[in-house]
Amino acid sequence: MKNKKIYRLFAIMMILFMNAGSAIAQTSAQWIVYQGNEGPGKGKHIVFVSGDEEYRSEEGLPMLAKILAERHGFKCTVLFAIDPKTNLIDPNHQTNIPGLEHLKTADLMVMLLRFRELPDEQMKHIIDYTNAGKPIVALRTSTHAFSYSRNKENPYAKYSYNSKVKGWEGGYGKQVLGETWINHHGAHTKEGTRVLINGIVKNHPILRGVKDIWTPTDVYGILDLPNDAQVLTFGQTTIGMTPTSPLSFEKSVMPVAWIRSYSSASGKKAKIFNTTMGSSVDLLSEDLRRLVVNACYWGTGLDQQIPERNNVQTVGEYNPTMFGFGKYQKGLSPATFE
Repeated sequence: MKNKKIYRLFAIMMILFMNAGSAIAQTSAQWIVYQGNEGPGKGKHIVFVSGDEEYRSEEGLPMLAKILAERHGFKCTVLFAIDPKTNLIDPNHQTNIPGLEHLKTADLMVMLLRFRELPDEQMKHIIDYTNAGKPIVALRTSTHAFSYSRNKENPYAKYSYNSKVKGWEGGYGKQVLGETWINHHGAHTKEGTRVLINGIVKNHPILRGVKDIWTPTDVYGILDLPNDAQVLTFGQTTIGMTPTSPLSFEKSVMPVAWIRSYSSASGKKAKIFNTTMGSSVDLLSEDLRRLVVNACYWGTGLDQQIPERNNVQTVGEYNPTMFGFGKYQKGLSPATFE
């Protein structure tokens, strides 16, 4: 009897020990929440908003959320483009991202969106968050996050990437993040991006431990960043889509990561980090993951706690799908990413 009690106690202790090292995932039918472990981010909430047809944000953002919850202590909620008929993830469904009300309690929004036309009750949460002057980390196609092509009279249409509304020229991307969609500066699906650190700001905390980034996505064209933008990294086109591809010296370098302050409707200055990198396969780059994780620390006021080499090891296996239209994995639900 005594031995049975000992064995039972030992089993309970082993279960507790095994659970202690894992961020607990809580899944609804339409989003997923990682509660987080101990770490600098404990007590802070990051909401990840995915929704793009091409760059597999539905795969990359949950991976980043797991890292930030498991290794850094943040509570992380991940939202997806959901087909309301099936409750499955469908990045081609441009008019539905359930769970945006979680932004009410968010300390940071991480977004990778493309040409969304959300219903008013959903879009309101994004704009309320932005107007409150809260920080944003934006990836890849977020420069052209919104496109109100079906209803140009909608009050939120001014946030469209091609807006001509006075004061909102270029929409949300231009006015909040710093730039809207311009063009593919590199040859899309044929050329990659070699990142060059801006030596003038090499000691910025977001760049701490960031040394070597190459991505298979091409360099985006940047026409005119606002005066307050500080470029952290530039991108040089590679002739080919491998890390050893030669550099193209015929094409100019372009900013591929920058920070700025956005003067919100509340009068507060919002901290903005934007990078035109960030596809799911881009994030195979350890130092790109480190750049984004460092930006999350910076956005949430933890820049003084960024170590020399932040831990960005993936939690479990990460085998992302190559970017491209119509190539997303069918049949996935938020529960897939527990």
